[in-house]
Amino acid sequence: QGTRDHPPASVALRDRLLAAAVACFKRHGAAAIDTPVLELRETLTGKYGEDTKLIYELQDQGGELLALRYDLTVPFARYLAMNKITHMKRYHVAKVYRRDNPATTRGRYREFYQCDFDIAGQFDPMIPDAECLKIVHEILSDLQLGDFLVKVNDRRILNGVFAACGVPESQFIAACSTVDKLDKMPWEDVKKEMVGEKGLSPEAADRIGEYVQLHGGLDLIERLLQDPKLSQNKLAKEGLGDMKLLFEYLTLFGITGKISFDLSLARGLDYYTGVIFEAVLLQQENDHVEEPASVGSVAGGGRYDGLVGMFDPKGRKVPCVGVSIGIERIFSILEQRVKASGQKVRTTETQVLVATPQKHLLAARLKLISELWDAGIKAEMLYKKDPKLLKQLQYCEDTGIPLAAIIGEQELTDGVIKLRDVATREEVRM
Repeated sequence: QGTRDHPPASVALRDRLLAAAVACFKRHGAAAIDTPVLELRETLTGKYGEDTKLIYELQDQGGELLALRYDLTVPFARYLAMNKITHMKRYHVAKVYRRDNPATTRGRYREFYQCDFDIAGQFDPMIPDAECLKIVHEILSDLQLGDFLVKVNDRRILNGVFAACGVPESQFIAACSTVDKLDKMPWEDVKKEMVGEKGLSPEAADRIGEYVQLHGGLDLIERLLQDPKLSQNKLAKEGLGDMKLLFEYLTLFGITGKISFDLSLARGLDYYTGVIFEAVLLQQENDHVEEPASVGSVAGGGRYDGLVGMFDPKGRKVPCVGVSIGIERIFSILEQRVKASGQKVRTTETQVLVATPQKHLLAARLKLISELWDAGIKAEMLYKKDPKLLKQLQYCEDTGIPLAAIIGEQELTDGVIKLRDVATREEVRM
């Protein structure tokens, strides 16, 4: 059914990933918000282009027509408009739902977590956009996933390219969704779809092909600013000017080594208006892990200046830029690596097991564990009246509990406990 159960080891791994992402968001001053899983159907429809067909719509039961949220961005825009908020830096970690064809080995599900960071408000160009890219860089570096690349483009540059190549404005979005497939199929197939399905002329498609296969850095931006066709197009010129500014800020952040200005990047969603970006993993550190190489993008986002205005009765716009970290996909990669390496994942955070070496000491264990819990120490004990000491220590080894607090008759007489380091077997009385 395209969803999955998460056993304890998987949940522990996922929680660590989410904690790393949330720590980064907080470091950048973001506040957390939460929005409902159910939205009005009209809130979601018409915002996702071709992907609208993947929205889970609930049956009409004589009340409001509702749907399950498809992402966290559209609900955020609705939230801003509804509450008349014009400035906000937020993060949101929650499940979203897509009636998609699942591919579980690639971390693609019908129910999955999204992990979003957004900056809303009227600010000087490219400063918030640069911070979003810095966040992607920080999180992917922190998680040590291996080499990655963040591709960056701008919807205005793409639209300028389409206009310069003779594509009518009414076909921009259709052409965009086809260009977006360039990372999955060769140019010849993309061209075939443009001409055969989207109705573009072969000449226009060829001219588009000359541009969308380009990628580079500041030098490419400078070159395109001098391009006779693009420099005549107002949109493209604006986009390239901002892209140049963005790369200057990214240079100051010291992250341009991992950023590529890539004209093939289109991102299929309709609501993007400016800068768009997507992070992909290049290769894995462990060659024996075959699967993750095909995972695809692990983060993506962009600028969506028109979305909030769609929900405001007076059409008031709030410019926004944001990024979504593909936690589920990253999680698939790490899970496969852990399996391949044979390492164990600790499923609990228990610090100490309260143990007894002789019979009839359950009361002593219960009193001691209660003291530890009250002091905020993560502690466990076995639910047996008289467990064998060996069994208790074996439980510590199996679950990765580092310490055992042993209380026997001698310890009770002396008013002490014996603290044992499970790995080294060293013991101290205290």
